[in-house]
Amino acid sequence: MVLSRRWSAFLVLVGVWTWLIWPRFGLAIYRDDRSFADGSPTSFLWVHALLITASLGIGTTVGVLGVRAWRAGAPAPRRAEENAVVGPVPPKD
Repeated sequence: MVLSRRWSAFLVLVGVWTWLIWPRFGLAIYRDDRSFADGSPTSFLWVHALLITASLGIGTTVGVLGVRAWRAGAPAPRRAEENAVVGPVPPKD
């Protein structure tokens, strides 16, 4: 199955968006008062770390699939030899 360029671009943008949003959210979770108790990470931090990791993995996969779909939808480059006319062209009847 070959996706359109529009859908391919959408998937790439979803991957980029994921990498723009989730690391910043992870930093906010890390700095949250509920993340550590007596110097040890709490379940609040672990659950959010798992969610962030899963989201980054899914976003990366979606972005990579978008790039691959974009490349698959690109027209194949034409070789110069195929377009070159060598010698006289016979008339068509």
